[in-house]
Amino acid sequence: MATVLVTGSNRGIGLQLCTQFTARGDDVIAVCRSAGDDLSRLGARIIENTDVSDDDSVKRLQDTLGKQRVDILVNGAGILRQDKLGELDYDEMSEQFRVNALGPLRVTEALLDNLRKGSKVIIITSRLGSIEDNSSGGYYGYRASKTAVNQIGTNLRHELLPRGIAVALLHPGLVATEMTGGQGIDPGESARGLIQRIDELNLGNSGGFWHAEGYALPW
Repeated sequence: MATVLVTGSNRGIGLQLCTQFTARGDDVIAVCRSAGDDLSRLGARIIENTDVSDDDSVKRLQDTLGKQRVDILVNGAGILRQDKLGELDYDEMSEQFRVNALGPLRVTEALLDNLRKGSKVIIITSRLGSIEDNSSGGYYGYRASKTAVNQIGTNLRHELLPRGIAVALLHPGLVATEMTGGQGIDPGESARGLIQRIDELNLGNSGGFWHAEGYALPW
């Protein structure tokens, strides 16, 4: 049994990850801003009022956990704002950077003492952050924030390797959530693929950028 901490756990992919980790017997710590009924019914330990873009909020999370070991840290909190050239809202772009790029780094750094040799750090990213794969443009803030978090994850791979901690950057696929307007595959299907990739993660393949289905994505 592993202790799994998931941010962005109240809905969508995060909720499904908590559901499936709990079902297989793992000890789940569900971190979110506010827990809904579906999350509350799981029986997981819930830590509310956590905003990954806020230093004080993440410090409170750190204090609440104390010395609790975390075997799998899933940085799942994220936001997507629609935008297009000529009508860009730079405040919204900055917000996406704070949540999507700096959030995973802020949480991982705050919980370094909770991670031990053999722990795994997961960043839920997106293939929209791939420069090579960009064939359509658009989504300026979201794309750039995910490209940035891919670089952050690569940095973490190097920094955490001597500690015996593996890192993965995982794209969940196009998933039918509130973020995507209900378009895509079922969140449960995506979560199953993500958990398979997490189970396969080790120091030998640390730092990879993978689709939930198991194939590598271009940077």
